[in-house]
Formats: sequence, C-alpha cells, structure tokens
Amino acid sequence: MAARTRLQDIAAHSGVSTATVSRVLNGKEGVADSTRTAVLTAMDVLGYERPATMARPSRGVVGLVVPELGNPIFPAFAQAAVSQFGFHGYATILATQSAGGATEDEIVGTLLEHGVDGLCLVSGLHADLRAATARYDRLSARRLPFVTVNGHNPAVDAPSFTTDDRSAMDLAVRHLAAQGHRRVGLTVGPERFVPAARKIEGFRDAAGRHLGDPEPPVVSSLFSVEAGGAALPTLLDAGCTAVVCGSDLMALGVIRAARSAGLRVPEDLSVVAFDDSNHVAFSDPPPTTLRPP
Repeated sequence: MAARTRLQDIAAHSGVSTATVSRVLNGKEGVADSTRTAVLTAMDVLGYERPATMARPSRGVVGLVVPELGNPIFPAFAQAAVSQFGFHGYATILATQSAGGATEDEIVGTLLEHGVDGLCLVSGLHADLRAATARYDRLSARRLPFVTVNGHNPAVDAPSFTTDDRSAMDLAVRHLAAQGHRRVGLTVGPERFVPAARKIEGFRDAAGRHLGDPEPPVVSSLFSVEAGGAALPTLLDAGCTAVVCGSDLMALGVIRAARSAGLRVPEDLSVVAFDDSNHVAFSDPPPTTLRPP
C-alpha cells in the first residue's frame, strides 16, 4: 500500500500516470527525457529516495565556473547546469570568483589539476570584449571540451549558449511604447561585457523604431542595486517616464530611488527588469521583468 501511495503521489506531482512513474523507477525505455526529469524532480521534492537500481554510473566530472553568487541570476544558472549534468551522469565542481579572490585562469588551472572532464564557463572572460581569448585557444589545444554561457564571443572556438539581448530590449521598449511612454531610459552594466553591449545596441535600435527617439539616454555602470539607484537621477533629468534595467538588482535600485524621490511606481515611473530571479516577485510592486530561458 505504501508503494502504491508513493506512486500516486509522484504521479500527481509530476502530472503523469502511475504506470509512467513505474517505468521511470524501473529504468524502462520509452520515456521522454522531459517526463523522466519531471518524475525524478517530483521524487526529490516529495522526499522519496531514489531506488539504488536507478543510480547512474558516473560519466565524469565537469567544472562549472560562475563569476559570483551575490547576483541571484548566477545561482539560478548554476542550479540549472548542475541539475542537467547530474541527470546525464556527471558530477559537478562549482567554483566562483570574488573581488580580490582567484581569477578565472587560476580557477580553471585548479580544476584542470583535479582532472575535470569538461568545463562550463558562465559569464566569464569570454564575455569581456577587452579580454584576450588566447586562454581559450589553450583549452582547445588540450582537447578539453568546454562551453561558454551568457556572452557569445565569435573569437572563442567553443559551443556557446546566450540569450538574445537585442530581442529582449525590443520586447521591453515595445511594451513601454504600448503604454504610451515616449521617453525611455536604460540602465545597464559595463559596456565592455557582451550582454551589456548587446542590450545597449538593441535598446537604441528599438527606441528609434518604436519611440522615434534615435538617441535615448543610457547609463552604463554595474549590475547592482546601488548602480540602478544612482542612474535614476540622470534618467529623470533626461525626461524619462520609464526605465529599462539590465538586471533585477538594478531595477530594485531604481524603484528604491524613485520612492526616495517621491515617485510612485508604476503610476509616475514604469520599470522593466531583466532576469526574473526568484526574489523579484516579492518586491512591492513587482516590476515587469524579462526572463531568460
């Protein structure tokens, strides 16, 4: 009876039949990867231990490098990557950078010393337009598989996965234009980083097409709460009635600064964020946000 209850619980949580759950538990073929993932996730959430027969033989270890954990988008990237590597039988070593700490090159060197079988680099130096790419040529020469995430650089010979920042800005500006805004500003991170540079390019193009504004105000600083707040006075002085932000953290800074200036959001100032990280829904009000896949 307990086993039957378990199957029913997992089936209800994952939205599949008990027969499908049984096939997953017994390692049967003919189950889609997405369905198998849903069942395994339901088991983990409900606290059911996976049977020993489901254990996958280890296929190796992947080094996952993210720039920081203070910005909630990077733990989200890490969680998604670790989950997928685990599903395919790979263990993961997570390494993070911090101001004044180990550099990306030092972290990668340490991971290589530990004999990792591959690397996943999130928002690394590959995304910095001023950084030399020879380090990645050396990785390729070692025949070590690696991928880059968030900041495609055509000079790096590796598979790359990144959001379409230009299209994202077009969505944001079109949304604000439909609400009647005619002067919209952008606050974003350093332009030397690919995601910021592409956001700026996309924003300017979209402002010209949807707002008839060929020179919209842009403030480039850091992807932080403080930077978002510091950018708002400049954008207000430029006549902006709406602000597009390069990250959720920047948007929270803009909202806080707007309130300090006696402005109501969204009545007096519209704010569009970027990332859709977990905590943004708990702000008051929660801003419209663009969600990268």
